[in-house]
Amino acid sequence: KNRAAQRSKYFRNKYPPFLTPKSSVARGYSGLLEARKRENPRRPLRDHTFMAEVHIFGEVVGGAEFSASTLFCKWGIVAGPAWRCLEGIQSGQTQVDSPHDDEMAKWCHPIDLHYATRGVQGWPKIHVQVWHQDIFGRNELYGYGFSHVPTAPGQHTVECVCWRPVGNTADELAAFFVGGGLQLRNPDLVYSASDRFRLRTQAAGRVQLRLAVLVRNFDKYGVEL
Repeated sequence: KNRAAQRSKYFRNKYPPFLTPKSSVARGYSGLLEARKRENPRRPLRDHTFMAEVHIFGEVVGGAEFSASTLFCKWGIVAGPAWRCLEGIQSGQTQVDSPHDDEMAKWCHPIDLHYATRGVQGWPKIHVQVWHQDIFGRNELYGYGFSHVPTAPGQHTVECVCWRPVGNTADELAAFFVGGGLQLRNPDLVYSASDRFRLRTQAAGRVQLRLAVLVRNFDKYGVEL
């Protein structure tokens, strides 16, 4: 009797009341929970219930004022350790666009992210890399850039100014005749303040972003913007 009661209590806690432990649905339910835990083991399920939330959505509109056309953009969004991404993809890459004359390269690449946070420290930043693709399909870095995601709720147009590393005369001659150019060993320097002041850079162009920011439960949980 006691063993049967313990077994019943165990399955009652492990499965929802509408599932039985031997059913295929129950096995699928358990597999789903395990998959979600493996996907992000640091975050318990439903732990964002008592946290403020930020929803960021919009698009990478395009790039302009670069030295060549046929451009594409790699982008990513980073946030501090107090932030957890609940939904969405935090990095991506646009298609290649070849505008006519000096028009802006149009990408219109969507961004849609949902965060939970316990404070404003480590507010999300968006960083970009603009690349040029030549007629042979070779890719060359044309610029790095980053910008803070606006803290005010609403719709915003963000201009992300880009730059590229500059080497010595031999490096610049090799880049001019052979191609390739200089790249950062650690791309994290683009959005972190450490040692960035040591870099020699040159203005490269700008990337336009259109972002909308929604905030939720900031007052309820004492988080001040």
